[in-house]
Amino acid sequence: MSKLAEVDYNQYLRVHKLPTTWCAGCGDGAIMKSLIRALDELQLPRDETAIISGIGCSGRFSGYLDYNTLHVTHGRPLAFATGMKMAHPKGKIIVVSGDGDSLAIGGNHFIHACRRNIDLTLIIINNYTYGLTGGQVSPSTPLDSSSPTAPYGSIEPTFDTCKVAMAAGASFVSRTVVASPLHMDKMIKAGLSHSGFSVVEVMSNCHINWGRKNEYAAAADLIKHLKDRSTFSAEESEADGKHLLGILRQDAEMKEYATTYYQMVEAVQAKMAEKKGA
Repeated sequence: MSKLAEVDYNQYLRVHKLPTTWCAGCGDGAIMKSLIRALDELQLPRDETAIISGIGCSGRFSGYLDYNTLHVTHGRPLAFATGMKMAHPKGKIIVVSGDGDSLAIGGNHFIHACRRNIDLTLIIINNYTYGLTGGQVSPSTPLDSSSPTAPYGSIEPTFDTCKVAMAAGASFVSRTVVASPLHMDKMIKAGLSHSGFSVVEVMSNCHINWGRKNEYAAAADLIKHLKDRSTFSAEESEADGKHLLGILRQDAEMKEYATTYYQMVEAVQAKMAEKKGA
């Protein structure tokens, strides 16, 4: 895409649920529009597409988007999505989750979804915090930054979401930033097009519950900070600790879990039928 696509967003939304409950300036709205643009360009069949979200600000995606949707318990969207994919392997399943939802209480489901390489697309909205429940420390909260649960600064080392995903076995891993909508569109579209477990991390802003406590009270200031802390250069990322953007892994040869499972089922059934006929 060389420019933002002209899309009739309303046809993809449950307009009676609008306006959203997100804070003014929240990155979630921009991410939702980016997902809509990707869905519009790919023209995925609506009846064959499901969107699942857990608890947190990202949990509202399943309420606003007019698809088959599930709004599930905290940390469990990948577990529900796995069940849905196994029951309906031809469906396109999209999970939208926050850094707390997916990396903390949902961390176990995250690493095993990566390990299985099941064909799901996970959009992780990383805003450094538990945005909905008051701004507590999450696994991605930067060292020394303040929160209600770390008033003197967080002393916990942070996860690098994409490195964790790659180490656990995900076959597609990418990172983008809410300050770059064209790049967001490209990364989400690439994740949706991949067969296997796709992780798209979006660095986003919670200027209310993280920004206000860390000198970025305005949405524009925090979005600029995220842009300045991001790079397309691996060398710059290693030297300065900036978030490396782009596709970090794309492996089309790795076996996909649901496909492998049903191939095994067919093979076992064929052997049983052969024995029965002998």
